[in-house]
Amino acid sequence: MADWEINRPLGQCCGTGRTIEPGEDYYGALVETEQGLQRRDFSGDYWEQEKPSVFCFWKTRLAPPNEKKRLFVSDDMLMAFFERLAPETDAEKVSFRFVLALVLMRKRRLKYDSTRMDGPCEIWRLRVTGEKDPVEVVNPHLDESQIETLTSQIGQILQADL
Repeated sequence: MADWEINRPLGQCCGTGRTIEPGEDYYGALVETEQGLQRRDFSGDYWEQEKPSVFCFWKTRLAPPNEKKRLFVSDDMLMAFFERLAPETDAEKVSFRFVLALVLMRKRRLKYDSTRMDGPCEIWRLRVTGEKDPVEVVNPHLDESQIETLTSQIGQILQADL
């Protein structure tokens, strides 16, 4: 399993190099690179004009330096990441989606239903709270340390305490 390049927001637009000022709205995004998924930040102006090609994104605000950091990611945003990863077959993304499923199960947005085997592949069937149709997640059989590492990396990417 490969690690992702995780950057914290640097207060700089990746598209223009312009400083993102405290209190300014900007877009955080996951971008596919040759090295895997990487976080990039874009100013609101650049985002609106250029519409950069990204894997997934979220809108946030750069906190002033003296403001206590708010660590919050909505369950809807986590579900959007989870759904966006559904068709992916790359091992990194399958692992990413599996750990998101575990997080969403802990948050009670997903509920385990059953397991089925597809050859050597173990597939979990889950129910989305309030929806009828099940979703399936490949279990990549990560060990505890891999799950902890991925959870930490996902939290760093999203600036959240997962």
